[in-house]
Amino acid sequence: MNNRKEHFMRAVFICSALTSVLAVALICLFLFANGLPAIWEIGLGNFLFGEEWAPNDVPPSFGIYPMILGSVYITGGAVLLGAPIGVLTAVFMSKLCPKGLCRFLQPLVELLAGIPSIVYGFFGIVTIAPLIRFFFGGSGSSILTASILLALMILPTIICITESALNALAPELYDGAAALGASRERIIFAVLLPAAKSGVLAAIVLGIGRAVGETMAVIMVAGNQARAPVGILRGARTLTANIVLEMGYAADLHRGALIGTGVVLFVFILIINLLFSSLQTGGQK
Repeated sequence: MNNRKEHFMRAVFICSALTSVLAVALICLFLFANGLPAIWEIGLGNFLFGEEWAPNDVPPSFGIYPMILGSVYITGGAVLLGAPIGVLTAVFMSKLCPKGLCRFLQPLVELLAGIPSIVYGFFGIVTIAPLIRFFFGGSGSSILTASILLALMILPTIICITESALNALAPELYDGAAALGASRERIIFAVLLPAAKSGVLAAIVLGIGRAVGETMAVIMVAGNQARAPVGILRGARTLTANIVLEMGYAADLHRGALIGTGVVLFVFILIINLLFSSLQTGGQK
């Protein structure tokens, strides 16, 4: 009886694992089967480095280079703004924060992670965009606005993973440095953060993945012009926004080009995940 129950549970676990693998395989099959023929027809160079996206022109143009630049600029700006704030917040919560205050801050950080993207988008439209327009001019819908909004959205990821990495360090590291006379700030920045660097880098890499894949909030504040960005106060369109904005009415080669955009995005995310895995492996050695 026990053997039958054990075999049954093993089959349940194997089926659960295979379901995940099957889902990934089907997504890859769909993307590459529908996207690669369109990329082949357009030409890989024209598709990746073409500077014009005009699917309704005769002949149409399907260059996604402006969207690649838009994704890189907005994600880069979000990481530049969000990573230092997230890491320093994690240091404060892990090593400097009184326990009572930490019990108050922890749920707030978790709540920040659970806020829907559309709510972030509304916040960006009614708060961040008007502030950018007031202080720097322009329409307010810009790369800078989207970067600030995404920086807020990646904070929970960076804070939680960095804090876990710091909490996992052996207490002897802190005690040994303190015994040598180092100040608390010197211990944190010269001993603890270097010791937890693989966890910190992994947190930042996952934050990049979160920012690259974000769609709805970015659409609401980024301006969405399908042309190469010319400044941080001007609008831009990301890869994800390009798919969402046009998939509703796309057909034939236009639809294939949008799925090809998804292939490029998938490869970006795959590279980020491989980088995250290598950082984790390096941290365990």
